Amino acid sequence: MVIKSNGLIKRNIRELDLLMRILDIVVVVVSGFLSLYFSFDSMPHSREALTIGLIVVLIWLVAANANNNLYRQWRGISLWVEVGAVSWVLILVIMTVAMIVRDLLVISRPIPDLLFGKWLVICWILLVAYRISLRNFLRWMRRKGYNHRHIVIAGAGDLGRKVIRELSMATWTGLDVVAFFDDRFQRDSSCAVEGIPIIGTLDDLHAFVEENAIDQVWIALPLRAEGRVKLIIKTLRHSTVDILFIPDIFTFDLLNHSITQISGIPVMNLSVTPMVGLNRKIKAIEDRILAFLILGLCMPVMILIAIQVKLSSPGPILFRQIRHGWDGRKVEIWKFRTMYVHKEPEGQVVQAKRNDSRVTPIGQILRRTSLDELPQFFHVLQGTMSIVGPRPHAVEHNFLYRDEIDQYMKRHIVKPGITGWAQVNGFRGETDTIEKMQRRVEYDLYYISNWSLLFDIRIILMTIIKLFFSRDAY
Repeated sequence: MVIKSNGLIKRNIRELDLLMRILDIVVVVVSGFLSLYFSFDSMPHSREALTIGLIVVLIWLVAANANNNLYRQWRGISLWVEVGAVSWVLILVIMTVAMIVRDLLVISRPIPDLLFGKWLVICWILLVAYRISLRNFLRWMRRKGYNHRHIVIAGAGDLGRKVIRELSMATWTGLDVVAFFDDRFQRDSSCAVEGIPIIGTLDDLHAFVEENAIDQVWIALPLRAEGRVKLIIKTLRHSTVDILFIPDIFTFDLLNHSITQISGIPVMNLSVTPMVGLNRKIKAIEDRILAFLILGLCMPVMILIAIQVKLSSPGPILFRQIRHGWDGRKVEIWKFRTMYVHKEPEGQVVQAKRNDSRVTPIGQILRRTSLDELPQFFHVLQGTMSIVGPRPHAVEHNFLYRDEIDQYMKRHIVKPGITGWAQVNGFRGETDTIEKMQRRVEYDLYYISNWSLLFDIRIILMTIIKLFFSRDAY
């Protein structure tokens, strides 16, 4: 087997890196002048424009070089990670330029605050648009057979098989595994794993890399094989090939795992909440804006519902119940009352069933259309709930299921939601078996691990579509 390189982009990576840096500067400067033009219908004095332009370029260069993620290789990395890095640098640059221009420079006319907002919006749109275009161009090249990376994997065990299965579902990355090396290989046999040949032992790896155009070596050995890992690194020390170590963590039950550094110490997060830093701010802004709009639009409907509930049967308008919220803290949840007033068995909460005699006539309509949930938008404004998230269960149900279902309480590392990924996938209403609750929890944990603003918007749109067609709520 002889592997030849088709890495046109790899051979010119320095030139492309320089081109991206130049394009970024051009976009930032041009969008700044566009915002000036839209604000004043003319360009500033040429000397002032040159001065401001130079300041922008210098600050961008400093900020971009300080952020190691801005010009990294994004192959296989989510677009939103790249957008986040661009956004942080852009905000920092524009805030710094605004402070310098307003407080330190003497210019012929004052610059309004709105101008910097226009600049931020125009520049962000242009930077993101050209990066999306670049990603699509690279994907097109990979479909044509260009810009691929040739990979060999050291280790053909369960971990190596997992890697192949994951890469087979992400062909757009252009990462091609060409061979396995494993000490269990028998030289007189023809072996393959997931369609990839095992062509030698780990001792044969170095010679194969030297004789072929291999871009990366992925080490997929169990944690106990520390000696073999060190030997591989040592034998490849004179090679320019990239060496990646894949930690054997797939046997753990992980949630939103990632790798970071604390005081220069590499740390692997095995189970953490995604709602930290910028994510937490984005989620809070999303919740408050949407909750405010929904309550404003639905207030007349809520008043009519409140009147109907009060007239339908004796009892309060709102049903109040203590449930577990973020970090397991107890919070009070409000809903429009949909049942006749009754007493629950001691220490139990009996879920509503189809044709449940406890449900009032107006309650049947409210539960079927989820209009009974409308008061929970007040909790979103208070910050105790989100619009999208795992549905909060009764405290008694949490005590029941937490020992029956693995990772059950991990649902509470984010705020509970009015709707969620489980609900739009059919797991809404009564969960009368452990299997149904298990599936609901699986969807909730998938949401937590894959949260993004677009994911929230998708769930909200799916909720609206399914709202009047679901037969799972009663």
